[in-house]
Amino acid sequence: MTFDETPFPVIDGHNDLPWERREAYGSGVEGIDAETGTLHTDIPKLRAGGVVGQFWSVFVPADEPDPVRTTLQQIDLAHRIVDRYPDDLAFARTAADVRSAVASGRIASLLGAEGGHSIGDDLAVLRVLARLGVRYMTLTHNDDTPWADSATGAHPHGGLTDRGREVVAEMERIGMLVDLSHTSPATMRDALDVATQPVVFSHSSTVAVADHPRNVPDDVLRRLPDNGGVVMITFVPQFVSRDYADWLEAGSTEEAPPVSVSDVADHVDHARDVAGAAHLGLGGDYDGTPVLPPDLRDVSRYPVLAAELRRRGWSADDLRALAGGNVLRVLEATDARFTAAAPSAPAR
Repeated sequence: MTFDETPFPVIDGHNDLPWERREAYGSGVEGIDAETGTLHTDIPKLRAGGVVGQFWSVFVPADEPDPVRTTLQQIDLAHRIVDRYPDDLAFARTAADVRSAVASGRIASLLGAEGGHSIGDDLAVLRVLARLGVRYMTLTHNDDTPWADSATGAHPHGGLTDRGREVVAEMERIGMLVDLSHTSPATMRDALDVATQPVVFSHSSTVAVADHPRNVPDDVLRRLPDNGGVVMITFVPQFVSRDYADWLEAGSTEEAPPVSVSDVADHVDHARDVAGAAHLGLGGDYDGTPVLPPDLRDVSRYPVLAAELRRRGWSADDLRALAGGNVLRVLEATDARFTAAAPSAPAR
């Protein structure tokens, strides 16, 4: 079955399986083809969830002593995972690669770096990551970088610095997607001010539904149609529910407030109302958070969200666009730059 023939072809924006394999399995790649109860992600669950494409995060913490080296290790691990399961996974750099993988019955595997600290403030490292297949970079993680404010940082820059704008420009030159999840609203706005290519939010929900620093405010969502970008709604309970976030922040011993697929669907509905159905996607953050809504407890559960949205009246075309069509369009818009990126720095 081709991508266009698949009713809900999920291309998920962010999955932290490589970091979990590093931490819990010594960076081993065995056993991913069997059901596991300890992780959100394995090949049987991906198949059950209708996942046809996955951005594997090559995340490293901001406090890593040598973040560039560790990022390279995570890229290697992601490649080893794909190489170990060639009947199920296919490495993908472009939209054409995604379509080819789906047509062959395999899950397209793309890479995304999480946090500008991964490049060590060096554009040469950025270009190396692109050559290794890293298709997006999140400008920040939970801490500010020397050139961009994080959503949960101290905001020393008031958004992007001139160096940050230089990073964005170089990412766009080489076709690496600018990912604005984890950034402060000021950084989001500054990046959109200078962006000439579509941006992504690989795993963020909406401020209007749940006021959390990791979510996207409406004024930013309203800018996505002009930019062509995509916000990929995430399932992390504290981003989805303000009640849950309050409970978590209070350290309460009471039972946690319930969070369900309906709460996630509220964010999807709101983002559609503000940005339009052509600018939405999904980024579950599986294996990047310890707790998820019970009815979205692992990657096999995407059909539960699809069913909830159908119940709310979503059309087949809009569901296909949400699941993966929109982010595939963003890839297609930037593929030529990614595949033709010059091996040296641009002329100054």
